[in-house]
Amino acid sequence: MGISSRDSSRAGSRPATRVGTRPDVRVAGRLGARELAEATPATRDRYVDLLRVASLAVVVLGHWLMAAVTADGRVGNLLAVVPGLQILTWALQVMPVFFFVGGFSHALAHRSRPGYADFLRARLQRLLRPTMVFIGVWGALALAVQLLGADGGLTGVALRLVTQPLWFIGIYLAMAALTPPLLRLHERYGWGAFAALVAGAVAVDALRFAAGVPYVEFLNFALVWLAVHQLGYLRADGMIRRPALLAAGGLLGAAALVALGPYPLSMVGMPGEKVSNMAPPTLALLCHGLWLVGAVELLKGPGTRLVARARVWRAVVAANGIAMTAFLWHLTAMLGVYGALLAAGVPLPEPATAAWWAWLPARLLAAAALTALLVALFRRFEAPSPSTARRAGGGSGLPAALGITLALLGVLGLSMTGLGGLLEGHTATLIAVRITAPVAVAMTLVGWLLVERPTSRRSG
Repeated sequence: MGISSRDSSRAGSRPATRVGTRPDVRVAGRLGARELAEATPATRDRYVDLLRVASLAVVVLGHWLMAAVTADGRVGNLLAVVPGLQILTWALQVMPVFFFVGGFSHALAHRSRPGYADFLRARLQRLLRPTMVFIGVWGALALAVQLLGADGGLTGVALRLVTQPLWFIGIYLAMAALTPPLLRLHERYGWGAFAALVAGAVAVDALRFAAGVPYVEFLNFALVWLAVHQLGYLRADGMIRRPALLAAGGLLGAAALVALGPYPLSMVGMPGEKVSNMAPPTLALLCHGLWLVGAVELLKGPGTRLVARARVWRAVVAANGIAMTAFLWHLTAMLGVYGALLAAGVPLPEPATAAWWAWLPARLLAAAALTALLVALFRRFEAPSPSTARRAGGGSGLPAALGITLALLGVLGLSMTGLGGLLEGHTATLIAVRITAPVAVAMTLVGWLLVERPTSRRSG
């Protein structure tokens, strides 16, 4: 990507780092974690890879901890049963860290592969392929159980819940799609581009809570998460020089908004709450993201020293190779454990009782074991294709742009509709449009095929 003269000093200060999910995608399909770890270039920012793995691991653990399944198959939220635990979400809601890391990765990836279609294909192949397999497997199961009339109880709940984490996939797709224009704005305005997104999020919440403007809150799905993503660009260019100020400002801002404004304490969605900090995101969640980004930047020194150890780095490389598969299937594993217990007639203790806490470690180990089994079955679909590099080389970006738009709308819609009621035509509202699960699946499939569409090599 060309850089104007006014940005040359900033560009010249960029650290010479490489980042990606694996050190070399051309050989990732053939080498194991040890070989990949040993092949890592010295310039790679390994701490970013550690943050990626750690943030997804915390999200998975948080979902397992929050699940409060009762003996009659109902699934509640532990944070609703014990409201005092909601303060823990200020440490455990780490999805902003993943999006921050995504911004860093996207900045470096686009600069090394500036063609829009090639950039999207390289960044999203390992995201969409395992997602389509997940949707295909669960879609077939949903049709089967509904045809058999077995979609009651915990099974029916599972059909609604397992697709909910797909909202994260949709947001990440949007971030990748908007990387080229937003990265150009960053290169021209630096912190000013980030400040503009923050100002937009402030305006949205003001219109929402003070003026009562309907539907305006949905704009913050873009503004809040893209602001966090923009911080990744700033990190890529070494422009986050005062992380303590960022952390303190974000923490104080979030505390003030929760204490004085209409914002709830929990940084994750709670059942039945009138206002959620997550859906759609609020200014309080943005402040929470700022404090988390500042905190992980303050830990960069010890984190870098930790991941420099050979064994730790091999573990991080191995975990990065299966992270998306584990994320997609972790709720399936958790619900599978509870389903097996109910089918075996094991009495489930009431959530948050002493017996419930006593059995928690065993349930977590069982969920982890079942997740590992599912990862072993489906991890091959996350492995990057050796043909990716051969297919690169240009082509129109229009099919890729259309594909990513359809894919992100499809997965967002599916996260809202679930897979229950496929035969009854169950619908949900995606922003202002009613959508069904079959339509969402079709949009995702067509979008994925367009992103994967090979393009002919063109000479420069």
